[in-house]
Amino acid sequence: MDEQDFREAAEPLQPKRKKRRRSPRRIIKGLMFLGICGGLMSIVVYSPLFTLQRVNLHGNTYLKEEDILTSGRLHKGEPLFQLETDAVTQNLMKDLRIESVVVRRKLPDTLDVELKERMPVATVACEYGYLDLDRQGKVIASYKNLHKMPIPLITGVAMHDKYIGDDNTDANVKKVLEFLSLLDTETLNHLSEINITNPQAITAYTNQSVQIRLGNFDRWEEKAKLTRDFLLSLPHAKHQIEFVDFSYTAPFIRLKEQLVNPEVQVHKGAQ
Repeated sequence: MDEQDFREAAEPLQPKRKKRRRSPRRIIKGLMFLGICGGLMSIVVYSPLFTLQRVNLHGNTYLKEEDILTSGRLHKGEPLFQLETDAVTQNLMKDLRIESVVVRRKLPDTLDVELKERMPVATVACEYGYLDLDRQGKVIASYKNLHKMPIPLITGVAMHDKYIGDDNTDANVKKVLEFLSLLDTETLNHLSEINITNPQAITAYTNQSVQIRLGNFDRWEEKAKLTRDFLLSLPHAKHQIEFVDFSYTAPFIRLKEQLVNPEVQVHKGAQ
C-alpha cells in the first residue's frame, strides 16, 4: 500500500447530505404572496386615484395645457403609472414650438412638464389663416383666426403653401425677422405691427398706435437700438407722440403739436 492509499484509508467516510425537499406549504405561501402583490399593484395602477387629471407647466409663455395634451398624446383619466415619460417626452419634442422638455410624474394625479419654448417673434398672414415665425423664419404655429399675441404682425405680405415646419422664403420677411431678432422680448411685446408694403418705407406701430418710421432695410442694428430705447422710454412720456422717424441718420420725434429733436427726447424719457 503506498502513501496515498494509506491516507485515503485513514480518512473517515463523510456521510452524504440528503437533498431537502421544499415543503408544498411554502410553495403555496410563496405563490399566494406573489398573487397578493400582483393584485395590489393592479389596484394601484388602475385605481381612479392614480389617473391623470392635471398637467403642471413650467417655463411656458405661449403653450397651454391643451397644447401639451395634444402634442404629448395624453388623455385625462388614463392611468398615471402606465404613462411612459420617455415616450411623452419624445412626442413633445416633435412639436416645433418646443426646444427642450422634461416630464415627471407627480402623485397622485399630476404630470409635471418643464419646457423651453421656441419663441415666435412675428405673425404673418397666409391663405388659410396666420403663421407664427421664430427668429430663423421657421413656421412654428398656424391657426385660422388671429389671436392676441405679444408679438408684431407683419402686414403688406401674405405667405402661400407654408405649414408648420416649413421655412420662410420671402426676402423682405427675412429682413424684418433680422430686425426683430435684434430686439429683446420686452421690446417685442410693445410692437403690434410692422408694415412692409413699401420696402423703402417700412413702418412699425406700437401697442398705443404710435408710428415708428424705419425707412428701408439699411442700418438695422442702429435702428433696432433706437427702437428699443424709444419703446422703453415711451411709457414715461409726458406728451402725446404722433410718430418717430428713424429712417434718417439724424432721427426725430414729432409730438402732437410740435417737432423736437429725439436725441434729447429719447435720453430724457421722451418728456
